[in-house]
This record gives sequence, C-alpha cells and structure tokens, in this order.
Amino acid sequence: MAQDLGFDFCGISKAEFLSEEAPRLEKWLKNKAHGEMSYMENHFDKRLDPTQLVPGAKSVVSLLYNYYPEKDLASHQTDNPKIAKYAYGKDYHFVIKDKLKEFMHLLEEQVGQVEGRVFVDSAPVMERQWAAKSGLGWIGKNTLLINKDRGSFYFLAELIIDLELEVDGPIKDYCGTCTKCIDACPTDAITPYELDASKCISYLTIELKDQLPSEFKGKMEGWAFGCDICQDVCPWNRFSKPHTEPEFHPKDELIELFNNNWQDLTEEVFRSVFKGSAVKRTKFEGLKRNLDFLKKI
Repeated sequence: MAQDLGFDFCGISKAEFLSEEAPRLEKWLKNKAHGEMSYMENHFDKRLDPTQLVPGAKSVVSLLYNYYPEKDLASHQTDNPKIAKYAYGKDYHFVIKDKLKEFMHLLEEQVGQVEGRVFVDSAPVMERQWAAKSGLGWIGKNTLLINKDRGSFYFLAELIIDLELEVDGPIKDYCGTCTKCIDACPTDAITPYELDASKCISYLTIELKDQLPSEFKGKMEGWAFGCDICQDVCPWNRFSKPHTEPEFHPKDELIELFNNNWQDLTEEVFRSVFKGSAVKRTKFEGLKRNLDFLKKI
C-alpha cells in the first residue's frame, strides 16, 4: 500500500516510550545544541511517548519518501548560491500529507475504523528514531537516518495509529570507521552521532532569525538555504536513485535563477519562484540576508 502511494520503505514499531532517547534528548537540550529553536524544549514527554501524542496508539508506521533529484543544481556551482535538494520542488509537507491521508483512508477501507494521526515533520515526533527502530536504516554519525540500499535523501513520515501490528526490528549501524561527514562539515557542527544545530548551516540559513554570526563568514560554502554537505559526502548515498515525484521537479524559473547567479532576485521574483516551496520559510528578507552574508568574505 505504501509503495502504491510512492513511498520507498515502510516499517513498523510498537508505540511506546523511547527510554533510550530520553537522557540523550535531555543532555542535547541542556547543552543548548538546539540553538534558538526553543520549540524543541516544548512537549518533552510527547516527543518521547507517542501514546501521549495520540491517546490509544499501539503502532508507529514509519515511511520514507525519496527526494533525490535527477540533476544536482548546485554540483557545478562552487561559488554561486545553493539550496538544499529537498527544496527544489513543491513543499514536501503538502505533497506527503496528502499521501498520508490517502493511506489512512485505504487502511480504513481494508480494516474498518482506525484512530490515529499522520505526521510529516509537523509535530514533536522523533522521526529518525522511529524509522531506525522499525529497521528502515540506522542513525548515522551525521545524525541522519541512512538506508543501506538507498542512502539518506528521504523525507520521513509516520502514521501513529491504534492498530496492533506486527513490528519490525532495528538493523545494525553500518557507519563503521568512516568520518567523511564529520571531516567535511565546514562549521564543525558534527561530532560522532551528535549535531550542534547552532553551528549547522541548515539551522543558520533557515531557523536562525537574527543576523548570521560573523564567526561563520567564509565557511558557508555557498549555501543560501539548507545544506547537503554531510549527505553529499556520505558513501551510502552513492546508492541514491532519482525520485519519480513530479511535484519535486524544480521549476524552470528556479533553474534560471541558478544560471543567473541569483542577481535577479527581487521580492517579486522570490514570490513567483518559491510559491508553494519550502524556501518560503525564510521569507524574502531571510534569503536576502543569507545571500548578502555569502558575499561578505
């Protein structure tokens, strides 16, 4: 059913308290590694216990949806501004949420009424931990979920439902002695299996609302929205295959923007190019701030 809806992988875990994650999350928050993302401090219990998020929940169904593009718009642009691959097309929240609702509908057609909720990066759900628990991959040294067959360029989504289902188990960690992601990160945001979000280029260009700290001048490597460095260097991503989702294809206007070195970016162009895109999160002012910061070296 998941494959019919375009998901590449589907795994199931028992909806229960994530006891191993509790001390890790507490320590991470205490160390202020979440930067100014104060919402990460909210709903601590709900974040760790899906039954508090969805009363009566019995199972967490984890899903992976591929977004790896046919063409990397940034690969030949060393100095020009780049945006993360996940943001090339239409905002994934809308695309995947519709598929999850359809999934619930199809499920109810098969088994009768199902109580539950659907999630795609939209609530205090520890998505990577649930996906790892259900065997869809392991959490790598860069803290992203890595699938042994297809790498890490995936959106994660969940159904948290009141059906008691047969669960899948976790798989082993295949990072081995590799440290490519740690070595390649220009801001030293990654230590093995931990991310200091306050140093992460994705956080700096998207989540941080203030001015970018001067300590990061000359270290952004051209990233104006998000960052793919730790994924691009990961050996497991040599197995990535281009997605087949038409909604994720970049608009011609975006390709044009890349070719023109972003010099034509006005507020009007921003609204047109990024209509319905995840890039809208930064607003025009935020993206302009990032682009200006890249020039100041």
